[in-house]
Amino acid sequence: MNLNLEGKNALVCGSTAGIGKATAIELAKMGASVTLLARNETKLREVIKELDHSMSQSHNYLVADFSNIESLKNALSSFNKTINILVNNTGGPPGGPITDAKIEEFTSAFSMHLLCNHLLVQSVKDGMAKDGYGRIINVISTSVKIPLNGLGVSNTVRGAVANWSKTMANELGPSGITVNNVLPGATATDRLSSIISNKASKTGQAEEDILQSMQNAVPLKRVGKAEEIAAAIAFLASPSAAYINGINLPVDGGRTASL
Repeated sequence: MNLNLEGKNALVCGSTAGIGKATAIELAKMGASVTLLARNETKLREVIKELDHSMSQSHNYLVADFSNIESLKNALSSFNKTINILVNNTGGPPGGPITDAKIEEFTSAFSMHLLCNHLLVQSVKDGMAKDGYGRIINVISTSVKIPLNGLGVSNTVRGAVANWSKTMANELGPSGITVNNVLPGATATDRLSSIISNKASKTGQAEEDILQSMQNAVPLKRVGKAEEIAAAIAFLASPSAAYINGINLPVDGGRTASL
């Protein structure tokens, strides 16, 4: 199996923590040169130090805040490196029932998740086609298959991103570029801690009980690790995944109750 990414350049969003950071580390282990993208420059510099380095690798970073699309446009305006692998990944919208959601919550989430993804794809797709190697992996959510209670805005926007991604897969396929979605289940990240904490404050339940309930819903009886999600992303980025295109891949320990 060919998992070698030497000579390939990867751009990983949200790469200072959680799934994004774990993905950047994994891609670097496979030989890719990694460009980190996040809003905190201090953290970006620290993550760079954690990446594997070889003579053939050159890692760097871009600073941008996805809550301000102009910030991303500015970061990309002076970036001229050919990217072979794009990992679209950003933190999910705040939880809450959809009936209580404000219009501004939808527009903000749509911009952060879909519009920023779109801008990034437009900036890298031509280079991918010219270089003859393109992998676009979008980190979304299992809510694409089954909406999750209490995550109304997220359910809505994640579904939009999934359909955008499938359309991109159809249009970019002739150029040899694959576009796939990874759907993490409950994963031990700051995002999960925030969801648990918010639910505890609203319901009065103990955080330990909420976490245990989540684990009980998974056939493997545990939540995932960021590194396990990163492994799936890294495979889809590899030469061996060349004929996998336009799919939603749940990485959730079997929790999603559909095929």
